[in-house]
Amino acid sequence: MSNLQPLVTAMDDEVHVLYIGRHKRTYRAHLELARYAKRADSTIRGFCDLIRRLPRGARKLLNAAKVRDFNIGVQAAMQPYWYEIALAPETVKAAAEVNARIVLTVYAPEGRRKGNPKKLTSSTRVG
Repeated sequence: MSNLQPLVTAMDDEVHVLYIGRHKRTYRAHLELARYAKRADSTIRGFCDLIRRLPRGARKLLNAAKVRDFNIGVQAAMQPYWYEIALAPETVKAAAEVNARIVLTVYAPEGRRKGNPKKLTSSTRVG
């Protein structure tokens, strides 16, 4: 349970910080890549490349984290009837090599949900 700011600082301007701080008894960082990628594959592999280039101290913080998630967010709608997200085997392997999970979050259609959670297209969570 360590402050993750040094990890985020090591990632420099390659990420956008959605949230960093303490949540109950743990520290969390929710990040997006600064460069836009159209596909989840590209985003996840971009994060994996960034993780492999981290300096030793930052990588040690990441390795000590209890959770390392690559989260693919989908905003549901009435149309199209279905939407498919396929990840290449190389992407799944790259995520496994940095000991990360791949998570899919589906948000309710705009008119159907209560509250107003932030829309995320693809991000990573460390904590």
